[in-house]
Amino acid sequence: MKTKTIKQTLTFFGAKPKEVYNLIVDTKAHSTISGSKVYMSTEINGRFDAFDGYCTGFNIELKEGKKIIQGWHFKEDGWPDDHFSICTFVFEKVPTGTKLTFSQSDIPEHKAETLKEGWKLYYWQPMKADLAGKKSN
Repeated sequence: MKTKTIKQTLTFFGAKPKEVYNLIVDTKAHSTISGSKVYMSTEINGRFDAFDGYCTGFNIELKEGKKIIQGWHFKEDGWPDDHFSICTFVFEKVPTGTKLTFSQSDIPEHKAETLKEGWKLYYWQPMKADLAGKKSN
């Protein structure tokens, strides 16, 4: 199977790295941003389930406020049942907030563009909205 890697870099203005990190690994926060049922383990090799089972996987590395590496599986046509892509989230404090450097490798080639847009629409935009709402309260 041919695979691709996507890379995205964005800034969460006014947010601390730990706040952005928690939106990914905290069950309640992740559920809030996704608007779906979520379970997130905070243990190495611990499992997760997001978007009502559309995304499942496991934790490879967790460094609070700094880095997350996870294996992700998506219930998509043509995505092999036993295949996981590797998602890496690196959080860096910058003067304006938090810079997130994201990469996802081993994506089945025919799903790369869909997932590239999906991260923007279903993760980055809701995360930014959630953090902006907390700053205005």
